[in-house]
Formats: sequence, C-alpha cells, structure tokens
Amino acid sequence: MASGKVRHIKELKKNRSWLFVVIYTVISLAAIAAIGFFVYYMTDYMAKSELKAEYDAIKYMASIYETPEDEELLIKSGRDYILTDNGGEVISQNGEDTCSDKGSVLTMPSTGEQVTVYTDEKNGFLQVDRAGKIGVDFKGIFQRFEERGSEDELENLEIFTDTFGLDKTDIRIADFGRKLNINLESVLRLPLWMSAETESGGNVLTAKAYCSVSMLNAVKYLLFCLVITLLALLIFCFALGNILKGFRNQRRTMKVFFEDVVTRGHNWMWFLARGDHMLKTSSAMKETFAVISFSFVKYTNYCLCHSMEEGDRLLKRIHDTISLYLERKELIARSPSPSDFALILKFSDVNALRMRIDTIIHELEKIDGDHIFTFQAGVDVINAAREARERSDRRKLDLEREYNNACAARASLSDKDATGMAFFDSKLMEEQIWEDKVRERQRTALEKEEFVVYYQPKYDPSTDKLKGAEALVRWKSPEFGLVPPGRFIPIFEKNGFITEIDHYMLAHVARDQMKWLREGKECVPVSVNVSRAHFVESGLAEQIKDIVDSEGTPRKLIEIELTESAFFDDKKALVNTISKLREYGFTVSMDDFGSGYSSLNSLKDMPLDVLKLDADFFRGEDNDERGRIVVTETIRLAKSLNMKTVAEGVEDKKQVEFLAKQGCDMIQGFVYDKPMPADEFEQKMQS
Repeated sequence: MASGKVRHIKELKKNRSWLFVVIYTVISLAAIAAIGFFVYYMTDYMAKSELKAEYDAIKYMASIYETPEDEELLIKSGRDYILTDNGGEVISQNGEDTCSDKGSVLTMPSTGEQVTVYTDEKNGFLQVDRAGKIGVDFKGIFQRFEERGSEDELENLEIFTDTFGLDKTDIRIADFGRKLNINLESVLRLPLWMSAETESGGNVLTAKAYCSVSMLNAVKYLLFCLVITLLALLIFCFALGNILKGFRNQRRTMKVFFEDVVTRGHNWMWFLARGDHMLKTSSAMKETFAVISFSFVKYTNYCLCHSMEEGDRLLKRIHDTISLYLERKELIARSPSPSDFALILKFSDVNALRMRIDTIIHELEKIDGDHIFTFQAGVDVINAAREARERSDRRKLDLEREYNNACAARASLSDKDATGMAFFDSKLMEEQIWEDKVRERQRTALEKEEFVVYYQPKYDPSTDKLKGAEALVRWKSPEFGLVPPGRFIPIFEKNGFITEIDHYMLAHVARDQMKWLREGKECVPVSVNVSRAHFVESGLAEQIKDIVDSEGTPRKLIEIELTESAFFDDKKALVNTISKLREYGFTVSMDDFGSGYSSLNSLKDMPLDVLKLDADFFRGEDNDERGRIVVTETIRLAKSLNMKTVAEGVEDKKQVEFLAKQGCDMIQGFVYDKPMPADEFEQKMQS
C-alpha cells in the first residue's frame, strides 16, 4: 500500500525551475535567432533596393543598344560593362573585366523580376547565395573603411555634417568613429555585376552595378542591431536570474520544511520522502536495511523534573550522538512522537546490527553523568529474502508501514522501563495482519450483528442465589468463528470503535431484559461496561438514558460499569456524568478496583454504588495474610461508604467462604459460572 504522504511530499519536492530555465533559454535563443534573421533579411532587402535602381539603369543601357554604332552611347554612360553575343563571345568591353564566371539569380523587390548577377572578383563584398539572398562581408567593408579613413579623413567634421544635414547623434557617432580611426564620412560603393538582354540581336549586356554604403549609416544600422541583441540578452539574463532566485528560495523553503525545530536535523516528512526514494533505488535492491523506532524512555518525566527547554536540549544531544554512528546511505529523523527517532541502517549481519544498536544505546545511557537514561529500539528488517517470502516488490514498499512495524516491535517492550531491543518477527506480523483484518471487518460485523452478548452471573456467597450478571461481548464471526474479547477489544480501544460497541451492547442488554420481563421472568440487574473513551462526550448520561428508554427497560435493571483507569481522566466531568446517571435511576460501579494505583480520593469524591474487587486479589496459593487484610479492609471501607462489593475472578470455595464471612455482597467467577449465551443465562434465571 503506497503511502499517500510520500506521494504528496514527492509532488511538493518536484522542482520545475530547471524546466523553466530550459524553456526560457530555448525561447531566448529563438528570439536571438529571429533577430539574426531579421538583420539578414533587412540587409538583403536594403541591398536589393539599392541595386534595383542600378538594374533599371543597366536595363535602359541594354534597351538603347541596337547596332555596333550605339556602342558610343554605352561608353558615355561611364559604367564598366561587357557585351556578349548568344554564344558568349565578347562583342565589346569597357573598363576592367572583374566579373566572375558563375552567376546567381536575384529577385528584384516589388516587381519580382529575376536578374542574373555575378560577384565582383576584385571587391567581392556582395555575394548572392543559392536562395537568391544577398550576403555582405562586413569584416571586409570595415577594413576597407579603415584603410580609406586613414587616407582621406576630412579635417573638419562640422563642415561635413552641415553639408549633409546630420543631427547631433550622427555627430557623436562620427566622433566615436574618428576615435577608432574610422572615417564615418566616407561612402563605399560595393560592386556587383548584373545582366540584361538587348532589345535587338539577343545580345547580353553585363554591367557593373554599385550598392552605395555610407559608413555612418552602416554603423547606425549595426548599432541598432547590436542594441536590439543586447536588450534581448539583458531581458534573458534578468528573467533567468529571477528563475534561479526562485529556485534558490524554493530550496531554502524546502530546507526549512524538512527541518526539525528541536534537533536542527531532519523531520518526519524528510524521513518519509528521502527514505522511500533511497530504499527503492536500483542499487539498494540487493542490500539489507533495518528501519528502527528508537525511543527515549521517561522523556516526559525528565521534562517534568526539569523543563521542556532542557528536554529539547537533551533530544538534540541524543540526535547528534546517534548521527555520529551513521554511515553513507543511512538516515535519522525525529518521528511524530516527541521522544522517538526514526532510523534506517544498512547491515549485512543481524548480530552485527544488534551490537551496533547496543553500542549506540550504551553511549546514550551515559550522555549525562547526573542521570541514568534508558532507551528502547524496535527493528523491522527489509531484505530480499523477506520480500521473496512475502512475494512483495521493493518498489511497492511503504516506509510508513515498515516504521509502524518497528514501533509494534518496540511496543512489546513498553511495559518495561529497562533498556531493550525487539525485532518485528512473524508473530508480530501475524498480530499486525489480524489487526488489519479486524479493522476491515468491524463495521460489517456490527451491521450484521455478529457481536453477541454473553452473561456471567453474580451470586450471593452466603445463599448462592443469583443476584446479577455482567454483560460481556463475543464476536461470532462466520470467517473466524467465536472470537474472545481479548482478540478484538484492545484493537477497538485503539481505533475508537469501542464506543460503538458500548452502544451496541447497552441496546442489546436492554432488549434482552425487556424480552424477559414480557415473558414474566424475574430479572436481575446486568452491568454493562462503558469505555473511558466515552467520557470525552459531554452528553454521555443522556445517551445511555435514551438507549435504555428506547427499549422500554427499567433503568434499575441496568448497571453502568466504569474501569478504574477512567477515574484518572477529567474527574470533574466524570463526577458530573456519574451523578446524572444515578439521578436517572442507574446503578454505577467501579470495575477492576485495585488493578492499578487506586486512589482513596476516588472513593471519596465519586458517588459510586458498587465496588468490584479485581481478580488479582484472589490469585495465588491460599492468598497470603496481607492480601486477606487488604480485601477485608476494602470491603469494610465500601460498606462504610454505603457501597456494595463484588469480587470477580474467584475460582475456589475457600475464597467464597472467606468473602461470605467478610460480608462481600456478590461473587463473579468460575467457581460459580463461566460467561454464557443469553439462552443459557435465561435458564439460570428460571432455576
């Protein structure tokens, strides 16, 4: 069964900041690439726009050529050209032939006319690729500008700016260029050869065209592109910084979330998340681990004797001491219980593990020279052998359940104050499985009335006459058979279902009593146990009254039995509930008197009707003299307080004779009868 907490923690720990970083980086790179393409296409467009006028001039030259006599007109244009016939033979030529042999097709803007162009072999700053896009050799251009700037730099920049109408920004850019030894006033004409057919004879005129570039405009354009690129980079860096800052803040938040405020180590949430991940890694599958519940016994007493602050400081010392003995791939964290620690240790030999835990405990016992401390450890082993035996998969392991197993092992030592260690074994596993089965079936069993009432009679020891009975619950399960109360009552007390069992029993006892009354039988009072868990309810007395009245049973036939442990809870609420029950006509008794550390103040303050002496008073060989004195004085004290006494657990006639002599009102035990079903008890009443 996968732990829901672990799933939620994993979801919480998922950090998507890196995903955002990657996505944003891709978007930013795409934006930079888009800027690059923008620069590329803008350069292509501007160059084509410049060349469009040049092509129109060359096209006009080709249109006026009809005969060789027209060659003078071509020469007068002042443009270098080559005139060829259909076979490629040169007819005439003007200027130096620097036209390359390989041509490309260029599409003119607006008209879409396709023109064959050739790169100038001498000054090849302009090139046309296969896609018909113009590329510019900026490096070569700047080198040429630098060469020309050193040759013919103007002496007076202001005259130039006045002449060409440049603004102050142009002046600053020009001044910046002068400092770099670049003449920004110069204009560079970039050559490119273009072809056009003559209108007669099918001859081809290939003339040199120029794309004029002002250094000032080029620098402006490049600065514009540079600023756009830098701006994009700044936005990218700013956003990236914020993402990384958020990532760092999340890590800090998670650190605080997983930190224990007392030990400054890790807390239970971290243990579940980290431990679950660690145990399910491929490298851990072949290794053996122990999940340990490590408890500081009597921690509450220590805090009462000193202070909570001292207790916290001691817990931190315990945590730090245990941490010194941990190795790689081993964990420690404070569990939800204040004085308990959860550990995961790696081991290969069980005996070595025992020795290691003993060493840690021995070191902790002397952590404070002024006190003697005790510690208990419960251990649950996780290994491949157990997984194979249970046919389980490590990937489906529930760490919280494993820790509960370790706690169950430690709980077997809970009735001892001494230091100890216990392993979760097959017996505890069976108990755990049984507890799960009970939890799963308890509601259905109640609805199907599988719980049945058994009655154990109470007799007057002087006359052996039936004087009353105690109602006891049994579970008659179709699956498990007749289950004794010791197998399920403690589980119900732990999970709170005992309150519903109490209501169930009270209703069924009242129903049986009413049935017998209608049949004309002489009924005796029957005591019904009410768990201490009920006394947190303010309206308990009213609930009991309503249940009994709904069956029509006289209240005097129902005795409400409280365990001695209930008297150590809220005394004021308990006294109030008892008083109300007596006002309503119910008899109230204290069960198991003497089983714990009974307080005479309880008898003084509680308005009880019946005192039930615990069975331990009557166990042992022939009951020693001190025990007899205690029983005698207890019966005398009860009579003085106008309380009846019931001795439970009586098993032989000598005890009956002794109790009768002391004036005990009733005896409940095997010496008379065992608990019996309702029909057998009905026969007892008749006889």
